[in-house]
Amino acid sequence: MDDDTIFAVSSGRPPAAIAVIRISGGGALRAAEALAGSLPPPRQAALRGLRAADGRLLDRALVLVFPGPRSATGEDLVELHCHGGKAVVAAVEAALGALAGLRPAAAGEFTRRALIHGRIDLAEAQGLADLLQAETEAQRVAALDAAEGRISALVGGWMQRITGLAAMVEATLDFADEDDVGEGRPDALDAVRASMTDVAAEIALVAAAPPVERIRDGIRVVIAGPPNAGKSTLFNRLCERDAAIVSPLAGTTRDRLEAAVQRDGIAYLLIDTAGLRANAADTVEEEGVSRARTAAATADVLIWLDDVPPPRADAVWIHGRADLPGRERMAPGRSLASSTSDPLAALRVWQAITEAAQPLLGRADDIALHQYQREACTDAGVFLTEPARDPLILAEQLRGARMTLGKIIGRSTTEAMLDALFGRFCIGK
Repeated sequence: MDDDTIFAVSSGRPPAAIAVIRISGGGALRAAEALAGSLPPPRQAALRGLRAADGRLLDRALVLVFPGPRSATGEDLVELHCHGGKAVVAAVEAALGALAGLRPAAAGEFTRRALIHGRIDLAEAQGLADLLQAETEAQRVAALDAAEGRISALVGGWMQRITGLAAMVEATLDFADEDDVGEGRPDALDAVRASMTDVAAEIALVAAAPPVERIRDGIRVVIAGPPNAGKSTLFNRLCERDAAIVSPLAGTTRDRLEAAVQRDGIAYLLIDTAGLRANAADTVEEEGVSRARTAAATADVLIWLDDVPPPRADAVWIHGRADLPGRERMAPGRSLASSTSDPLAALRVWQAITEAAQPLLGRADDIALHQYQREACTDAGVFLTEPARDPLILAEQLRGARMTLGKIIGRSTTEAMLDALFGRFCIGK
């Protein structure tokens, strides 16, 4: 329950040099006094001995007090900066758990309380969840944008503008017989409609940018072509490890092989596929060929190793095995040549992949939205794109757009959605 006082380690799990134990809730100050005695002034660190109920010294720690509502959670919050040994942390947590009204925090509960008490909104909480799980530089930048309120500011600006437009429509409805609105100013509603269209265009532009899922899951790079075209050899060189078995026997690769790679702050998923040919040797190879065709069709970037043209115009067409007799000259239409004897071949292929992937990643200043955020933007755009002639319907369209955008920052959020979001957090965050 939200009335409970909670505690947890908010730093990395021990052993560590320092362990930060957070206590949040109405009983936080009382709990800290029970362990540390007199507390220091707010936001001033002081060294205190932490003692169990029987007086045993548990540790000497720095104590910091943050009275609510000006705290991370919006309620009284205390941090105990202890030594980070397992036994020390366990002893302090046991002493806290023995106090009446205290319990261990659930995953994400500190951040959830911050949301409930208005210290952050839903978009910022989502950004923080992404930041905790970020593995690449692109993921970090996108998550930090959200956690620092860039999405919230943008959505809030749209909602404020829509609110102003709604006020103009309401004035037209309430004072239609006045000279300064309504029938006295027939252009008033036309100005509202024009502004609605402008806001819809801005929302659509942001929603069209590459999504968080693209940055998180990575660019899908599929290597495809006939048997013995050098696909697995190139796959291994791009991965910089022996991820695939390489053999002169046709059909060695019979299923898709995947390898996650990070390069220049971007996540890629490299996929090696079975050789494409019309007459498969058996049903297993036939299934592998079918999966290879599907992978090639759905790839973000297709690397094509074959002498016949690729199935997609945007494929990176590579002249493979260029070191073999009779293949020294690259035929027209190929993007570049690759061979096992060329140490720079893999680097050139990576450069081609990067160039092909760039349009999918967008600009550095783009805002990346989650799927539910993009859906909310799309739904809001539906309300705004075709403004009605009837002022009553126009007012309803503006109300619908404002409420739909409110879902992004948590104005209308279900408990199930919050449970799913905060379940991604670690204990103590």
